[in-house]
Amino acid sequence: MYFPIEYEGAMFRPPSEAKSFLLQVTIGCSNNLCTYCDMYRAKKYRERSFEDIKAEILKVKDYFSKINQYPKRFFLCDGDALGASFDLLNKTVDELNKHFPNLERIALYATAQNMLGKTEEQLKELSQKKLNMAYLGLESGNDKVLHMIVKRNTRADMIEGSKKLIKSGFKLSIIAMLGIGGRKFSEEYVKDTASIISEISPHYFSFLTTVPIPGTPYHRMVERKMIEPLTSKELFLEMRNIIDGVNPKGNIIFRANHVSNQYPLGGELPKDKKEIVKTLHSWMVKTPEGEYPPRPASM
Repeated sequence: MYFPIEYEGAMFRPPSEAKSFLLQVTIGCSNNLCTYCDMYRAKKYRERSFEDIKAEILKVKDYFSKINQYPKRFFLCDGDALGASFDLLNKTVDELNKHFPNLERIALYATAQNMLGKTEEQLKELSQKKLNMAYLGLESGNDKVLHMIVKRNTRADMIEGSKKLIKSGFKLSIIAMLGIGGRKFSEEYVKDTASIISEISPHYFSFLTTVPIPGTPYHRMVERKMIEPLTSKELFLEMRNIIDGVNPKGNIIFRANHVSNQYPLGGELPKDKKEIVKTLHSWMVKTPEGEYPPRPASM
């Protein structure tokens, strides 16, 4: 049986959205300047028309009706679909709820700009219609690092936008990038990332490890020795110290299961904090000096 729709370009989603159906609401990324990222550089950012999205939703419904098994979760792509207009998002979620009555959740990537660009009333309306899960690429809680990687928002933006989203009924998953500041900013990165996670207290928190991708500005900065990458031991130290410094207001589900991470790790903060820190310390102690993490085959 043929697949119901054709995607434009490469598709990306968080590990936890592996069983979600991917639906492109926007193409590309509205920022598309982050120095470390090559995911959307071949795409020009734009919103899709609701007519095209609606036609695809109907194709998806028809496809799954033939096997009498419908998706219960949808992930709206591409890079930051929350940046789409409220009208487009609202119509899209209405259409999904109309055709998939057993729908459990709709999720998407978001940026601080996206969250701040919507009113609290708009976000509440979307969350009440099951668009209530967002993934934020925080990368770092330190303003110097955010400026260096051209994230185009500040620590204060991240905090304000995240609190607004959570207050509106969304569950928030935050991703930080180990080693993103290099050796020069490592100490500041750790301190400020731990404190921002404590301040926001998202529902989920995860790490991925920075991998310099050939062709990106970040990779060129590494080649020119403007950024000094961290060794495996130093990356474990960053993770250990961030987790040790996180003091959340509520419970946080923690995961470090991205393909870029050397070993999978998970737990709940603050309940499992001591055990996670102990595990990371043991990995750090056992790791030889001067060893760098292997580049994942899929990156």
